[in-house]
Amino acid sequence: MKAPINTILALAASTTTAFAANGAQADDPGILCWAFLGFCAVIFAGQLVPAAMLVIGAAKALLTKPVEAKGKA
Repeated sequence: MKAPINTILALAASTTTAFAANGAQADDPGILCWAFLGFCAVIFAGQLVPAAMLVIGAAKALLTKPVEAKGKA
């Protein structure tokens, strides 16, 4: 029983840490990365228009006095 434990301890003691390689690093983003970011910017800008209209409409509704109806139904 002592031999397997000694073998495991010897194996664990002889191991070394693994270091990540730094040769596979990309230096600059490619055209596909810039195209994707541009597409995301177009979607973001397209969402700003309806959001601004909603905020402006809500602000107008809060700041104006309510108009009373002339005739009751």
